[in-house]
Amino acid sequence: METLIGKKAPQFSAKAVINGNDVVEGFSLEQYIGKKDVIFFFYPLDFTFVCPTELVAFQEKLAEFEKRGVAIVACSIDSEFSHWAWLNTELKNGGIKSVKYPIVSDLTKTISYNFGVLAGDYDYDDNGNLTFSGDPVAYRGLFLIDKNGVVRHSVINDLPLGRSVDEALRMVDALHHYEKFGEVCPANWHEGDKAMKATAEGVAAYLGSK
Repeated sequence: METLIGKKAPQFSAKAVINGNDVVEGFSLEQYIGKKDVIFFFYPLDFTFVCPTELVAFQEKLAEFEKRGVAIVACSIDSEFSHWAWLNTELKNGGIKSVKYPIVSDLTKTISYNFGVLAGDYDYDDNGNLTFSGDPVAYRGLFLIDKNGVVRHSVINDLPLGRSVDEALRMVDALHHYEKFGEVCPANWHEGDKAMKATAEGVAAYLGSK
């Protein structure tokens, strides 16, 4: 699938669990357009092993994202009932009870497919029957979507590889720095570091200052 970078994020309307307890119909990322940037991330399944470490890690840094005007939204192919049950299970029992940001149900797998993170493919066999090869879950995809609904950053990890929440936060800071100052952010840049102008002179000045 072609990259989504620089393009409008696929839109959807789906069931979700918000505030750790409330099931809502028709949840959509459109509610954030013009108001907030969004970190929208996929994980394979509820009640698994790497997944709760990621979801809890995002919750632990939620205040850092919120003070930057960024909403966190998660999604997997589980039902809203599975999400609700997991959200109401204590951490010591493998749950994610502390998590308060929205978790979307992609039971039809169409959201995962449209974002290019479905870990398999649909096809037809010799008898014309629809089949699926691979894992019918989402890879660990993460998308930074700006206030205009455009994807500015994405990363997709294989199922065993957990993501860095700090890296997602760094990407938010880099985007905001660019939007505010028009300066681009070099390798390993962090908030407070020197950035540079996107010119040959700017690169030379930056490298010369190291």
